Amino acid sequence: MGKTLFDKIWDSHVVQVIPDGPTQLYIDRLYAHEVTSPQAFDTLRDKGIKVFRPEQVVAMPDHNTPSDQQEVINDPIGRKQVETLARNCAEFGIRHFAMGTKDNGIIHVVGPEKGLSLPGMTIVCGDSHTSTHGAVGALAMGIGTSEVAEVLASQCILQSKPKTMRINIEGELQKGVVAKDIALYIMAKMTTSGATGYAVEYAGSTIRNLSMEGRLTLSNLSIEMGSRAGIIAPDETTFAYLKGREYAPKGAEWDKAVAFWRTLKSDDAVFDKEITYRAEDIKPRITYGTNPGAGIAIDETVPVLDGMSEAEKAQLTVQLNYMQFKPGQKLEGTPVDYCFLGACTNGRIEDFRAFASVVKGKKKSPNVVAWLVPGSWLVRQQIIDEGIDKILEEAGFELRLPSCSSCLAMNPDKVPAGKLAISTSNRNFVGRQGPGARTVLASPLVVAASAISGVITDPRKL
Repeated sequence: MGKTLFDKIWDSHVVQVIPDGPTQLYIDRLYAHEVTSPQAFDTLRDKGIKVFRPEQVVAMPDHNTPSDQQEVINDPIGRKQVETLARNCAEFGIRHFAMGTKDNGIIHVVGPEKGLSLPGMTIVCGDSHTSTHGAVGALAMGIGTSEVAEVLASQCILQSKPKTMRINIEGELQKGVVAKDIALYIMAKMTTSGATGYAVEYAGSTIRNLSMEGRLTLSNLSIEMGSRAGIIAPDETTFAYLKGREYAPKGAEWDKAVAFWRTLKSDDAVFDKEITYRAEDIKPRITYGTNPGAGIAIDETVPVLDGMSEAEKAQLTVQLNYMQFKPGQKLEGTPVDYCFLGACTNGRIEDFRAFASVVKGKKKSPNVVAWLVPGSWLVRQQIIDEGIDKILEEAGFELRLPSCSSCLAMNPDKVPAGKLAISTSNRNFVGRQGPGARTVLASPLVVAASAISGVITDPRKL
C-alpha cells in the first residue's frame, strides 16, 4: 500500500520511536517570535545548554509590533518581549529579523516568501498558525514553549503521530469566492473540532487551481478545525513561487531539489478519513459567533434555536448575546465600525490586490476605521511597486507598517469594547481584537466591500 504525503515526510524524519510512547522527530526549521520563546531560552540558560543547530532557527518579533510607527513600543510588556528576543538571539547566535528591518514581518508570511520554508521540511514554531507553512508541502506544526526548548537544545521533538485525513475540494469557485471562504466553509461543515487528532491534506481540482497565497491562507486555518497540520502537495505552482527566493536552493541544487519535491505526493494511499466538497456550493462567507466554525454564507441568516439540543441552544445563545446578534437575523447590511485587512491569514500581496480591485474608484465609508496591514516589508514594497498604495490612498485608506496588528490585542491596533469589526484574521474569539470587541471573519473581498459601504456587504453586489 502506498504512503500519504504526510507519512512520507514524517517517516523520513523519525529519529527513534519510543515503545508505547511518542516519536522522536527531527526538525528542519524552528521559527521563534517574541511571545513564546523567552521561557524556552531561559530553560537552556538554566541548564547550561547551547542551541544545538542555530543555523536552522529563525526569529523575528511580530505580535507586539506597532503598525503605525516602529520607532518605539510604548507598551512596557510588549517592549520587554521584543527586546528580550533580540538579546536571546544575540547570545545564542540565532538569525534575527529585527522590527523595522526589510527582513521583518509576520513570521508565517516571511518564512515562505523568503524560501526558508521548503517542501519536505518539518517546521515548528511556538504559535498555533504554524500550519501555514504546510502550503509549500512541508509538515508544519505549532508547539508549546517547553517543546520550543526541546528543539533549541536537540533539533528534535517528541510527538505522537496523528491520524491522516484528506479533504478534497472539486470544481470551480464562484465569482467572489476565495481561499478564505473555502476554509470558513470547511470549518462550518466540520466544526472547530472536526479534524482533532488528524493531519489534513488538501487535494482536488479546486486546490490545484489555487495560487500559493490562497494555499497559504487555507493551510493557515487548518488549526481552527483542530487539525495538527494542514498540507498541500507541491506542484508547478509551488516551484514557480519558490524559485529565486532568497533562501531557496540555486542552480544545480535547485534542479536537484525540484526532482525530489516532485516525489512529495500521496501515492495510492488509504487515509484514516476522507471528505469531499464541491466548490460550486461555496459562497462568500462570514461568521456570526465567537469561533471560526460559527459561520454562514453571506446571504444566509443566523441559525435559529428550533431543533437544537439544550446544550446547543445554550452555546448559541451565549455567542449571539456577546455578538449582539439574534437567531434568524440576516447579517448582510449590519453596520460595521472597523475593517481589518492583514494577519498571517490574509496579509499577502494577492490579498491586497483583491482588496484594491473592489475599492478602486470608490471611497471608504466615513463611519469605518480601516487598518490595512501588510504581512511583511516585502509585501509592502510589492504594494508600492504595483501602485496599489495609490489606489488605496485615493479610496481613503492608509497603508500601514508590517505587523500582526489587529489579529490579536497585543499591540496598539485594538478594537474598542462593543464595536463590530469585520476582519480577515483567523480568530473571532471573545476579546480577540480587544476587550469586549466583536469580530466577524471574512475574506479580503468581503472586508473591502464592507469598508466602502459601511455595512456587511456581499462583494458580488457592489
